[in-house]
Amino acid sequence: MPWNERYTLGVAEMDATHQEFVALADALQAASDDEFPTLFAKLHEHTRLHFEHEGKLMKACRFPAIGEHNSEHLRVLGELAHFARGVAAGRLGSARAYAKGLPDWFGSHLATMDSALAACLKQKMPA
Repeated sequence: MPWNERYTLGVAEMDATHQEFVALADALQAASDDEFPTLFAKLHEHTRLHFEHEGKLMKACRFPAIGEHNSEHLRVLGELAHFARGVAAGRLGSARAYAKGLPDWFGSHLATMDSALAACLKQKMPA
């Protein structure tokens, strides 16, 4: 899932965070069994901070769909925590399968929830 310019939303801080997410998710796809646990933990922590920051952006622009967006973030964080426990116990298979689905989830989340947040930010907080 290499970075593609079509992922650009035009909000620099969101775009930078999304580029980091894509790079981590991409690295996870190619990780050896030895590398996977460390990279999965990095992705999990990055995603937690990423979502925390987006939550602040949503509040700052009074994003109308904040409830739905936060619920999606909580769902994904719960899934990551679940798979992290398996990874910590040496069970990588389920987490690898989950990681393979991240590109599809990211594309959908970006095109719907994150693009709406970016539009709200651009409208209410012009540069």
